[in-house]
Amino acid sequence: MRTRVHFIAPYESMIPIIQECIPRFPQLAIQTDVGDLANGVELATQAEKNGAEIIISRGGTAQLIKKAVTIPVIDVQLSGYDMIRSLTLASQFNGQTAIVGFSNITSGAQSIIDLMDLPLKVYTIHSSEDVARLLLELKASGYRQIVGDVITVNTAKTYGLEGLLIQSGQESILRAMEDAQLVYRYLSKNHAISIILNDLVTQEHPNLLILNERNEVVFENLTDFEKNPLTDNHMYLTNTSLEFHQSQIQNVFMVDDYQLTVNAYETTLNNNSYKVYMLEKGQPYTFAQFGITTFTDASMEPIVAESPAMQAVLKNIRALYEHHEPIYLLGEADSGKSFMVKHIHQMYSGGGLLLQIDLSQVPPGHLHKIPLDKVRNIEINHMEARITDPELLSFIQNCLQSQIGVFILGEQAVTPQWSLDLELNTIIMPNLADRPEDLAPLMQHFLTGYYQKYGTTAVRIKEDALQLIRDQIRNMNVNQLKHLIKQAALNEQDYVITTATLSRLLGQQPSSSHMKLNGTLKEIEKEVIQSVLQEENNNQSKAAERLGINRATLWRKLKD
Repeated sequence: MRTRVHFIAPYESMIPIIQECIPRFPQLAIQTDVGDLANGVELATQAEKNGAEIIISRGGTAQLIKKAVTIPVIDVQLSGYDMIRSLTLASQFNGQTAIVGFSNITSGAQSIIDLMDLPLKVYTIHSSEDVARLLLELKASGYRQIVGDVITVNTAKTYGLEGLLIQSGQESILRAMEDAQLVYRYLSKNHAISIILNDLVTQEHPNLLILNERNEVVFENLTDFEKNPLTDNHMYLTNTSLEFHQSQIQNVFMVDDYQLTVNAYETTLNNNSYKVYMLEKGQPYTFAQFGITTFTDASMEPIVAESPAMQAVLKNIRALYEHHEPIYLLGEADSGKSFMVKHIHQMYSGGGLLLQIDLSQVPPGHLHKIPLDKVRNIEINHMEARITDPELLSFIQNCLQSQIGVFILGEQAVTPQWSLDLELNTIIMPNLADRPEDLAPLMQHFLTGYYQKYGTTAVRIKEDALQLIRDQIRNMNVNQLKHLIKQAALNEQDYVITTATLSRLLGQQPSSSHMKLNGTLKEIEKEVIQSVLQEENNNQSKAAERLGINRATLWRKLKD
C-alpha cells in the first residue's frame, strides 16, 4: 500500500519539476496542487481530510501548513545550487537589486554574495507584515529589482518593481521526496499496529474526538454523525467542567431534536495534555410539540441575592433540594421563579437535562413516555390543570425515586385538593419590593448585559434615578424592571442614566432638583447651570437658550 503524499507548490513553475521527480518514488502516491500561504493551507487541510498522510511544501507556506494539519509536513529546503542560480541571474540586472526574505534565505544568500563578490544587497525580515514597508523604502532608495520568495516577489510587482523568484531546482525537490520516503518507511513499520489499535478503539467508542492543549481536534472518528455536532459553546462548557472537576465528566446537550451526551476526560502524553471526548447520540426527542422543552445550558448565570429575603429563599431551596424533596415555588408572574430553577440546575445538575413541562399542553398518557435517563431536574408549570390526575402523581414520584429534582411553579397557594397525596414544600418568591437590597445590583447586572450586547453608553445609574425606580418598584416585576433598564440604556446618551431619561420612559415629569443655596453667588450660579444642563441632557445650546446666555458665556461660567 503506497503512502499518500500531497505536494503543495507555492508557484506554478514548480509543478513540471515535481512531475519529473515523481517516477523515481514508486512507493509514494504523489498528488500536486498550487497554492501560496493561506490558499496553500486551505489545500493542505482538505488534502488531510481526503486521506493524505504527508504534505510537502516550501517556505512560509510550509510553516503555516504545519500549524494547520496533524500529519507530517516536509519543507523543501533551498539548496546552494538554487541560491547560486538565482543570485547569478539577479546580478545580470542593470539596476540596484536587493535580496529580501527571512533568515533561512538571506543568511545563505549573504555568504554566496560575499564569496562571488556580487553587486547585491541583503535585507532580512522577521514577519510577512514587514515586506510592504521595506519594499517601499527600497524603492524610494533607488532599488529596481527584488529577489525573494513568492510573497516578496508579488508585492514587488505590485509596487512597480522587478521581481525575481528564488526557485527550487530538481535536487531540492528530490531531497524533499527522499525525506517523505523516510517518513513512509517509519510509518509503514507501525501502520499495521496502528490500524489494529484504531479499529479496537473505534469499535469500543464509535464517536470519538481528541483535542490538544489548544483545543484543536487532532483525532476524529464520528460514526453516527455527518460532521462534528459540538458547537464552540458546547466545547467551552465541557472544557470548563473538566478544568473544574479534574476527572471524567458528563454533559448532555440538545442538538436539533436529539440528546447529545458527551463523556470527557483529560490525559497526558509526553508532557502534552489531551482531552478525550466520547459522544453518544440519543433517540430523537420529539416532545416539544406537547409542551415539554429542554434546557441544557451549563453556563452559570449569576443570581442577585444580597437581600435577607433572597438569601433565605436560596438557603431553604438548597436544603430541600439536597434532601430530594419536591419544591413548590409560589410567586407572582415574572418574579424570577423559573430563573431560580435554572440557577439551581446549573449548580447541581452535573451536565444533565432540565425538563420544563407545561401541563396545560401535555396530552394524557404522555408523561410516562418521557425518557428520564439523562434528566436531572424538572420544572412543572400550570399544575392546576392536572391537580387530580393520578398520572401526574405517579410521574412526580417516579422522578423523586430517581433522585430527579422536582420544582412546581405556581401563583396560587397550595390547597388541600392540590396535595396529590404528596407533601409539597412551599417557598414564597419575594417581590422586588420585598428585596430592596437587590435592586441596585440587579439593575447594574442588566445594564452591564446591555452594554456588552448592544454597546450602549451608560455604565451606571445615578442615585436620584435609582430612587425614582424605588418609588415605582411596587408596580413592577423583574421582567418589567429589566425592560425599563434596557430602554433607559438604549436612550441614555451619557455614561450615567439620569432621572430625566427614566422620567420620560415612565411618563412622568422629572422632579425639580433640590439645590442647596449655600455658598457664594458664583457657586449657586454654577449649580443652577449644571441643573439645567442635566435637564437638557447636556445639550449646551438648549441650556444656554433657557438661561438667556450664549454658549461661550455658558462654557466660561462652567470653567470659572
